[in-house]
Formats: sequence, structure tokens, C-alpha cells
Amino acid sequence: MEDTATNIRFDSVVPQFTVPDLVRTAEYYRDVLGFQIAGYWDGRRVSLVPDTPPVFAIVWRDQVQVFFNRADQPDARTGRADGACDAYFRVTGIDALAEELRTRGADIIDGPEDRIYGQREVVIRDCNDLILCFGEARGRQDG
Repeated sequence: MEDTATNIRFDSVVPQFTVPDLVRTAEYYRDVLGFQIAGYWDGRRVSLVPDTPPVFAIVWRDQVQVFFNRADQPDARTGRADGACDAYFRVTGIDALAEELRTRGADIIDGPEDRIYGQREVVIRDCNDLILCFGEARGRQDG
């Protein structure tokens, strides 16, 4: 019997957040975090400049995508555990990214800082109070 598990590979994960204002959120990710807007979906068609309120949006940077759904209620989102982030982005060039985020006006709440578990991280709060962590592997610290 063939082991099919060796033929399976996960390539990526795409965080998908429910937010109250898709356009504001996509523009924040573009203007502050350096993403590109892939498009807005209004339920009938995709556009780069929505003329009707969108229900879905995608942003991307390099090989990373983030999906957004429009919230039906302004406070519709799930909670996160204390100290946890809503999304963790693995990156290269963390210090340059931290400086870029600072220059663009991101709300940096921690870092960049080396962690005991071998990551150098910077943590931000986005325009919807989502906590986003960006980390680069640096090697585990002993101690």
C-alpha cells in the first residue's frame, strides 16, 4: 500500500478576517503595511475601485495574501487568547521591515526584539485592532 502522506504538502495559509470596513482595511494594508490590493468583490464582480460596497477583499505582498470579509455587525470578530496575535507572518529582513512600518505610521506595540524561541519579532496593531506579528528566524537562545 502506497503511503500517500508523503505526497501531501501544505504550501501556505491565508488569514481571513471579518472587518467592518473593507475599503479602509485594504487601504491601510496598502498604505501602512506595504501590501497591494488584489481586488474587491461586491457579490457580482471584482474591481480595484469599488463603486458598490464590497463584501470581500484580498491584499497581497510577495507570497503572502490576506482575505477580508465584511462584518454584518460592527463588533463581529472572534477573540484571541491573551498575548496571542491574530496572524503571524514569517519574513526575511525584519529590521528593515520594522523601519518601513515605523516610517509608514504603523502602531508598533513591541519590537523588533529577539525572542528566546529563536525569532526576531515586531508586533503591530492594525486599523481594526488586529494584532499582527512579523517574525524572522534567528536561532534559539540558550538560557
